[in-house]
Amino acid sequence: MSLYLVEHQACSVPPTPYEVKLAGAIEEVFGSGRHDLDGLVDGLNQLGMLAPNGEHWTADVFTAEIARMGAR
Repeated sequence: MSLYLVEHQACSVPPTPYEVKLAGAIEEVFGSGRHDLDGLVDGLNQLGMLAPNGEHWTADVFTAEIARMGAR
């Protein structure tokens, strides 16, 4: 048995364009070698990827947004 999820296996609805863009930005930050929350948030801000409220990301805003998206 595989320990990995098939892409979108855990999703109940298809990702929105915003979610696809955010996922790509997260992958880009991870690809640069940053793997902690502060590095991720900083990387998203450096890429110009704004938080849903139109402001820069913070750790609290990122955590809340990921929780919101996971609850869909």
